[in-house]
Amino acid sequence: MRRSSLLRPAVALAVALPVAAVLAGCAQRGETAAPPPASPAEGPARLVLEVEHTGGFVTPEMLAGRLPLVAVLADGRVVTQGAQIAIYPSPALPSLQLWQLDADGVQTVVDRAVAAGVTDTGDLGSPAIADAPSTRFTLVTDDGTEVREVYALGMEVDDPALTPEQRTARGALQGLLDVLTDPGTTLGAEGPEPYEPEAVAAVVRPWTADPDSELVQPEVSWPGPALPGEDLDARLGLSCVVARGDEADAVLAAAAGANVLTPWVAADGTRWALTLRPLLPHETGCGDLVEQ
Repeated sequence: MRRSSLLRPAVALAVALPVAAVLAGCAQRGETAAPPPASPAEGPARLVLEVEHTGGFVTPEMLAGRLPLVAVLADGRVVTQGAQIAIYPSPALPSLQLWQLDADGVQTVVDRAVAAGVTDTGDLGSPAIADAPSTRFTLVTDDGTEVREVYALGMEVDDPALTPEQRTARGALQGLLDVLTDPGTTLGAEGPEPYEPEAVAAVVRPWTADPDSELVQPEVSWPGPALPGEDLDARLGLSCVVARGDEADAVLAAAAGANVLTPWVAADGTRWALTLRPLLPHETGCGDLVEQ
């Protein structure tokens, strides 16, 4: 992603909002209407701010199927991770929540991101912690895209390798993340309700029995596109398919009774291990699952 010139924190709502939302903001002062969701005909929703983990010591399929911690869209939708059930094997589908901000709330997100240092370039230090993920903040405005990554954010308590200035900068970014993951309390967002994706990606690899589990996993017939699909990334040794429309509905229904160890049986009888990854409103396909 390219870096743009310094953003204007107080830019008009045209920062990232679609035309319909800008026009809604021109209504009589004092009347704040939630911007309408983008129609499918308009294509993917426009991203304003995304926070995600990158890297770390995880399996290739977990790396490819990892969801953002939070995504804020220009139409006011906010998708966050919900509570995950602490059982093994875990459900096939992750828990996601959908919130709704009004136009002022979207602008507040932009302003807070700038104030927290997402557009800054100072050194954030590197704590002496092995195999931790980095936290990537991506801010999109009319000036361009700003990306800032911080290694081991939230794990650096009392780390002597960090200067006071680095601790302060990290604390500001952690504070921003805390605000974004609880938008109902901190930003006045409406919700949450379960996020219902219009498309579901499946990260695919050949199925093998889990040597650490004595449980026999029932097979589930795969109702989506032909497996194994397209190569995802040569480095990962995985492939990927995306179910949309009626196929997505069928995959979601089948996944409700599946878990992460379920053998999925294709039409030709082959068995596959799938990591199901709901696509977010601004994502279009398997390419969004590969870290840049």
